[in-house]
Amino acid sequence: MNKPIFSDESLKQVVDMDRSHVWHHLVQHKPMQEGAPMVIVEGEGLRVRDTNGKEYIDAVSGGVWTVNVGYGRESIANAVRDQLAQMCYFSNSAGNIPGAKFADRLIEKMPGLSRVYFSTSGSEGNEKGFKLVRQLAAKENGGKKHKIIYRDRDYHGTTITNLSACGQHQRKDQYGPFTPGFVEFPHCLAYHHDRGDDPDFGVIAARELEKVILREGPDSVGAVILEPITAGGGVITPPDGYFDTIQEICTKYGVLIHIDEVVCGMGRTGKWFGYQHYNVKPDIVVMAKGVASGYAAIACTVTTEELFAKFLADSSDTMQYFRDISTFGGCAGGPAAALENVRIIEEENLLDNVVEMGDYLLGLLHELKEKYPMVGDVRGKGLFAGAELVADRKSRTPVDEIVMNRIVADCLEQGVMIGRTNRSFQHYNNTICLSPALICTRDDLDQIVGSIDSALSRIQLQ
Repeated sequence: MNKPIFSDESLKQVVDMDRSHVWHHLVQHKPMQEGAPMVIVEGEGLRVRDTNGKEYIDAVSGGVWTVNVGYGRESIANAVRDQLAQMCYFSNSAGNIPGAKFADRLIEKMPGLSRVYFSTSGSEGNEKGFKLVRQLAAKENGGKKHKIIYRDRDYHGTTITNLSACGQHQRKDQYGPFTPGFVEFPHCLAYHHDRGDDPDFGVIAARELEKVILREGPDSVGAVILEPITAGGGVITPPDGYFDTIQEICTKYGVLIHIDEVVCGMGRTGKWFGYQHYNVKPDIVVMAKGVASGYAAIACTVTTEELFAKFLADSSDTMQYFRDISTFGGCAGGPAAALENVRIIEEENLLDNVVEMGDYLLGLLHELKEKYPMVGDVRGKGLFAGAELVADRKSRTPVDEIVMNRIVADCLEQGVMIGRTNRSFQHYNNTICLSPALICTRDDLDQIVGSIDSALSRIQLQ
C-alpha cells in the first residue's frame, strides 16, 4: 500500500471529527461515544488500512458488494479525473461522450435490451422502474394495472417507495406508512421450506407468484421485481426451474419482469449479470454498485426497446413521455469510470476468475459445513456466497445474533472483514455473507475462510 497521506496527529483529528459530526450508515452510534469509529484511510487490491495502521482483507467489497475490481485502480481514477476536467456535468436531457459509449458497451452484453437511463444509486434506479410501470398503467390501462409484486427476503433500496417493495421486515419497521400498490409473495429458499427437498421445488415456489397475481387480479398487476440471487436476505440462489416458471407466468398475465442486479451485476456471479444464468427475459434491469466499482456514483435502469417505444409520444403531447430526471445522472464521471471498469473486467479475464475462485470458495465453505454442525447451509454462485448458521441442524433454528456478532468481531480482530445479514429479519439475521473482489486468489480465500474457521472453533468452545 502507499504511504499514508496524513500524519498520525492529523489522523487522530480526523477520528475526532468523525465521532463528532458524521452520522454513519446502519450502525449503532452509542458505542462510538466511548470508543473510536473505524475510519478507512487507504486500500489496494483486496486490502484496506484504518487510522490505526491495521490492515484488513476485505471480503465484502467495500462492505456492500461494490468494489468489484479492487482498490487502488489508478486507471479508473485517471479516467474520472480526465473526464471531469474536460466536461464534468450536464443534465442528461443532453448526452455526453462517456455516457453514450458506456450505454453502447453495456447493451452489447445484454441481448434483448436496448435503452439505458442513468441515475446514481440502486434505490434511484429501481424507483425509475416503478415509475415506468405506474406511468404505463396510466397511459394504457386507466391506472388499473399499477400493482408491483415483490418477493419476501428481497431488498430493492432505501427510499420509502423502495421499502414498500422490501421483503426484509426489520428494514421496514418504523418507516411506514408505505406507498400503496406493492404486494409480497413468498421466498424461494428451499432450506426453510417444508417442500424444499422436492425436485420440483423451483416450480412450486414460482407458482406462489401466480397465486398472488390471481388473488389481486391479473388486470391490476403491472410488474414483479426480483433479485436474481437474493443478497442481504441470505444469499439465496433460485432453485432449478424457478425463473423458467416465473417467465411463463409473467408472459401469460402480461406482467413486466423487473430484475434488480444492483448486487449481482457486472460480474459478481461469473456472468455479466445474474439473470443470465437463468431462463428469463427481463423488461427492466437495474444495476448500480459494481458498475463503476465504487470509483464514481452511477446506476442504470435498462429496458427493452418495446418498453421504451411506449413512451415515444407525439411531440405535441406534453404528458405522455417519461417525465423523470436524475440530477446527477448527468455526471460524466460515472460512465467514464464504468467504461474503464468494463475494460479491466474484460482484459483481466475476471469473469473466468470469478467462476474458478467461486467454485473454490464454495468448496471451502462446504468443508466448514462438514467440520462444524453450526454451519447449516452453504449457498451461492460465483464470488457471492453465504453460510447460514444454526443452533440445531435438525430444526434449523438460527443461532442467536450475539453469536453472529462474535464471529464477525473475531474475524475483524484477525484482520478479515466479513458480512452478515444485518437488521433484515426478526429471527434470521444468521447468514455469513462473502463477496470479495473479482480479482481474489486462492490465498485470499484461504485467509478469509480460515478466519471464519478460527472464529467458529472459538465459538464452539464457549
